[in-house]
Amino acid sequence: MESVTSATTPIVLAREPLSRRLGADDYFEAAQSAFRAHARGRTHMPLPMHIEAAAGGFHAKGALVELDRAWVAVKVNSNFPGNPARGLPTIQGGLLLFDATNGALVAILDSIEITSKRTAAASALAAVHLARRDAHTVAMLGCGEQGRSQLAALARVRPIQRALAWDCDPAKARIYAQAMSQTLGLRVDAVPTITEATQAAQIVVTATTSREPLLRCGDVLPGTFIAAVGADNPHKSELHPDLFVGTTVVVDSLEQAVIMGDLHHAIDAGMATLGTVHAELAEVVDGRKPGRRSEAEITIFDSTGLAIQDVAAAALAYTRFTEGA
Repeated sequence: MESVTSATTPIVLAREPLSRRLGADDYFEAAQSAFRAHARGRTHMPLPMHIEAAAGGFHAKGALVELDRAWVAVKVNSNFPGNPARGLPTIQGGLLLFDATNGALVAILDSIEITSKRTAAASALAAVHLARRDAHTVAMLGCGEQGRSQLAALARVRPIQRALAWDCDPAKARIYAQAMSQTLGLRVDAVPTITEATQAAQIVVTATTSREPLLRCGDVLPGTFIAAVGADNPHKSELHPDLFVGTTVVVDSLEQAVIMGDLHHAIDAGMATLGTVHAELAEVVDGRKPGRRSEAEITIFDSTGLAIQDVAAAALAYTRFTEGA
């Protein structure tokens, strides 16, 4: 297999050109290829590194994925929840993409766009397999950057007609509702309580920075699909451990989910075990394990965010820009 390049000068891809060139369908394609490669043993993904800071934290994730060729990407992100008050994004960082056949650094990419869109694409991919086909209403808990990407991605894979938006900051939910209504052409309403959103929805997304559980079993209806995406380090928590009892639990990576995300809190509380987990998403995507098996079951996708998603998205972006597509 030929290497991508022997040159030593990487291209630099900032957020704006990335957002213009790649859409929700592109990130979905990248996520699907990443999880299929993972299911077939064509990836290598060490556990992420987390560094605590006084007002936030940093994490580094890296992986190798064999797609059209072997790629490696390493991403370093900061996550500072108080940054919006400073006029700064909550998440900032960069991603390095390498040709894994010769070690050449081929691209340096803004990671805000990649992280937001690839995370949403994984939820949409999980929804294809775990949400009811007729799911038409989304409860969005958390109305920041990720909440916007999540709703846009879900609207591509399910017949979404309405979204109900909740945030700990009610003004933020109202701004989100107005903006997303205009962007997607959907009815999006801000609501004052979590249950007002979840009791009318077939899909619930938690995309917050919470360190305490927000969602309990009694808050959701039978047949609900839950995408839990906010708990991306060991200290964050969005789902109460009781949600892991009697539900169908799918994780992006079992190895990663037992140390971060919501599953590990449920295990610590004695309300879940490794046997609680139905499958990794890669197994479902590749057809090795079933997705939703009944209309009434509650399904959970515990998304901790995988480096293989970054690799596939970055490789697709690099290919698009170098080929002029």
